Formats: sequence, C-alpha cells, structure tokens
Amino acid sequence: MVNKQSAKAGRALGVAAIGVLALLVSAGSARAGQLRAAVVKVDITPERTEWLKGYDARQSTGVHDHIYHRIVAMDDGKTQFFLISTEIVSYSPSVYDEVTKQLEAEMGIKPAQVWWTVTHTHSAPEFGPPGLGGVFMAKRFQHELDTAYTDQVKKQLIDGIKEAREKLEPARIGVGRGFANANINRRARNEDGPTFLGLNPDGPVDRQINLIRLEKADGSLLALIANYAMHGTVLSGANTLISGDAPGAVAEYVQQKLGAPMLYIQGAAGNQAPIYTVQPDFRRGHMKQFEMLLGDPIIEANARLGPTTADVELSVGKTIVETPRKAGMGWAPDLGGYLRTTDSGAAMIQLPVGFLRINKEVAIWSAPLELFCEVAMDVRNRSPFPYTFYFGYANGSLGYLPTRAEFPHGGYEPRVSPFTEEGGEDLERAVLNYLDKWAQ
Repeated sequence: MVNKQSAKAGRALGVAAIGVLALLVSAGSARAGQLRAAVVKVDITPERTEWLKGYDARQSTGVHDHIYHRIVAMDDGKTQFFLISTEIVSYSPSVYDEVTKQLEAEMGIKPAQVWWTVTHTHSAPEFGPPGLGGVFMAKRFQHELDTAYTDQVKKQLIDGIKEAREKLEPARIGVGRGFANANINRRARNEDGPTFLGLNPDGPVDRQINLIRLEKADGSLLALIANYAMHGTVLSGANTLISGDAPGAVAEYVQQKLGAPMLYIQGAAGNQAPIYTVQPDFRRGHMKQFEMLLGDPIIEANARLGPTTADVELSVGKTIVETPRKAGMGWAPDLGGYLRTTDSGAAMIQLPVGFLRINKEVAIWSAPLELFCEVAMDVRNRSPFPYTFYFGYANGSLGYLPTRAEFPHGGYEPRVSPFTEEGGEDLERAVLNYLDKWAQ
C-alpha cells in the first residue's frame, strides 16, 4: 500500500511534470478502427425546491450554479462506450440497473458499455431511493422522496445518450497526466479517540490528474475527461443553494477557457477532501480558488499532451468481486442482487467492477465505491499497463471501502462501511488479476 514516503515521491514526480505524455498508439493493430466520438451536456437543475443530499436532510432555497449530465460517446466501429458524469452526490445501484435495462431494450446498448459516474457534490438534490444510505442513516430519510425529479433526470440521461450516439463524428484521442495540490487526506488523528473527519496533511493523498483528450478530425478540442480524487464538500450542510461544488466549478472554468465540455470523473476520493472543506458559503470555501488549484493544472496538462490518434480499439469488461459483508450490517431492499448468502449463512457482497481498455496502453477500471486512495494508487503502481486510471462513484454506490490499515483507527468511513477489513485486499487482488490477463 502507499505510505507517506511514496506519497511524497508522487508529489515530487508531479512537480517534475509527471507524465503529461501522449497516448502510445498500437501500431499496425488489425483490430483497431477509426474512432468516432461525441459529447452532450444536459442541464438537470431542478425548477423547484428539492431535498438536498449530503449531510443532514435540508431543502434547497435557490440555485447558485446549474448542474448537469455531461456525456461522452465513443465508437471504434465495433464497440460503443458511454461515459457519464452527473452532478449529484450518489445514487443506489438499482437505479443504474433500471436505466441500463431501458437502454438495452430501446437501443441495444449493454450495461458494460455504460459507466454512469457522479461528481459527488453535496449540494445537489436527492436522487432515487436511498440505497445503503437508508440503512446506516435511517433517520435522515424520513421525508417523502421526490420521484418526479428522479424520473426527470433518468429521462434526460437516456435522451442525452441517444443524442450523443446520433452526433458521433470522426475523432482522435490522447491521454496524459498532470498534478494538482487541490486535495488533502481527511482522516484526521487525535492522540486519544478514533479518527475523525478533518484534515490530515500526513495521510495518503493522490494528487495525480489523469486526462483523456478527445479531438475532432481537424484537431480542435471536442471534450476533456479529467479524473481526480476530491470530495465535493467545499460547502457544508449550512449551504442550501444548489451547486456543483468544486468539481462543477472546475468543469465550467475549463470549458470557458478551452471552449469544449469537460467531464469531471472522481477518483478514489473516499479519504480525499478539498483543501478548503465543509465551509458554510462560497466565499469562505474559496470556491473560485479551485479554478487555479485544479482547473489551471488540467489546462496545462492538456496543453502539454502529445500527439493523438484516430486508430483506436475499445474493449469493455466486467467482473464480480465477492467479499464478506460486515457483521450486523443491514441491507437495502432494492439491492438484493448485490448480496449472496452462502450455504453456511455468510453474507457476501457482490461488487461489480467495470473495465475499459483503449488500445494496448490504457486500462481504466471503475466501481460503485467511495474507495480509499491507497487501493487505487497501489493498483496503478502494479498494473502492467502504461496508463491505469480508476473511475470512482461509478454505476451507483455501495459505500465506503477503507483499507485494512484504517479500520483499527475507526471514524466515520469504517463505521458506515458495509465491508470488512478484507474488502480492499479482495478488490485489489481481483483487479490486478484481471489487468494481468488483459495485458497478455
């Protein structure tokens, strides 16, 4: 796992411009096709007061900035892939199952071809059933859920995917890396008592920006996909204005500067906070500063990214990681398909993990988790692929997955996690095994 020394080495590497490297092209690949791509941005800002998710139950009193679905479609001639970044906190995996079932029925798109991630802003409306949140925070969800808003957002997503597929055009792709000091470990320590939510500058932190650039055939920018681990919690529960928080502010800033949409894709942000966090308003949260803290490094990484290619082969995959459920932990009624009871009566979580390979050099994996960064960094460091990215909060949420080392320290995340101390190791082992086989 990543320790303080390796985190420090990562920071030094970032200062030296770690990678903003070009996508290595699989020359002569007989299976590679000519890439087509499209991007669609859909406003999902509610027109009326909504219950906000994140923190205690509270109702919105207005809109500070609009929130969106941002959708990228890619097609190599054989495989289509859809990536969505939605500005909400989280949603139950059962909602993903409903949407992908409809997409398959109406458009023939398989679930493995759709990754629906969220930016995890804590200033957006509730969406869908509470899922596991209703298990460990039962008192928080006593009010009636707004099914009308959920239905609206699901319809807008499906319509947006249809529009993106219709707009596919010849495109090119490149990949690179950057570095930003916008986040910090949030597992604060005291001499006595359990870990608490705060700031821990000595804790593990992942400050790498993973970047995918999509260009039109003429080389102009079509869309950016920026992958960075940072909770959407600049604003605290005192804020009642709808907002995309820092991830939304950064996405809008980059679009204004570059003229094309940017998808903010969360990384392993389970223990990663923004450096200004849980503040009562936008001024005290220094929201504008994130434009320079994270937006400018993304723009710089894009500027240094090397040649792109239109010769692309996309491959998608999926595996189920089975790992024990924590003793005494309940389960959400809409998530029966994500739990198996063994013959001996043990409850095993069925954790879906998605995989996307771009040519022979880029491997991306995703999971419906608030994963601790150490796991994703360890996979990245041990992966056989030159570029390995983790897309978090994908296709719903099954809660926090801390590392074994963090469970003894207690605190919020281990307390509410449905997983045992084995979970992180089970996940990492399965992902690395999959990547090793894929690289052969």
